[in-house]
Amino acid sequence: MNVILKAVGLRKSYGSFEALKGIDLEISRGEVLCLIGPSGSGKSTFLRCINQLSVINGGVLWINGELVGYRCIGHKLYERSEREIARQRLATGMVFQRFNLFSHKTALENVIEGPTQVLKVQRRQAEAAGRELLNRVGLADKCDAYPIELSGGQQQRVAIARALAMKPALMLFDEPTSSLDPELVGEVLAVMRDLARSGMTMVVVTHELAFAREVASRVGFMDHGHLVESGPPDQILGNPTHVRTREFISAVLSQPSVD
Repeated sequence: MNVILKAVGLRKSYGSFEALKGIDLEISRGEVLCLIGPSGSGKSTFLRCINQLSVINGGVLWINGELVGYRCIGHKLYERSEREIARQRLATGMVFQRFNLFSHKTALENVIEGPTQVLKVQRRQAEAAGRELLNRVGLADKCDAYPIELSGGQQQRVAIARALAMKPALMLFDEPTSSLDPELVGEVLAVMRDLARSGMTMVVVTHELAFAREVASRVGFMDHGHLVESGPPDQILGNPTHVRTREFISAVLSQPSVD
């Protein structure tokens, strides 16, 4: 399989706080990596570095074989221009905890905004593709609805369709169900399952361990800025080698269910 993403010694600091402390990771085409770990472990920061929403402070990152954020000329690295970074960012689609939809635009208008404004796709073509994507996420009847008329789960599914409309090579999900009411979580996870089955390459930050066990090709556990261990879901979630991973999974599984 082709390597879509490769990180070597990736570091990110905010002042004196080191959020990522040397991440080494490869993700191949069609792979679904679920990242788990406590709050503040660096999971979301890692996604933001992949999508160039945060600038890395050390190490290197490649997407589709292209060095992210920098050009290598001779033996020196030079920062890319904002235009080049914007082009590189098109390789990734990002779905956040909050939906970040345009409140004054319908579901379909939200989905076609990127293709028409950034990719310069003809509006009629973009609308046809947008309707197909909304149908794919189970919202064929909500094309003309505004975000305020949609539930949280529906808004998140529109956000997924919007990201897919840009035809990214890699989809990034940052706790996409954490802000949803419990009864709405399943509808978003169902869409993500469908994406995984279709062969979409995905990195998913999640606290849904059952989802990770079912869908992930690989699960990675992060803690204090380190990728502590990664491997097949049955191994990491069922028989992890690192004591910190075992403690975290035990703590999550022992939490009482919400009535």
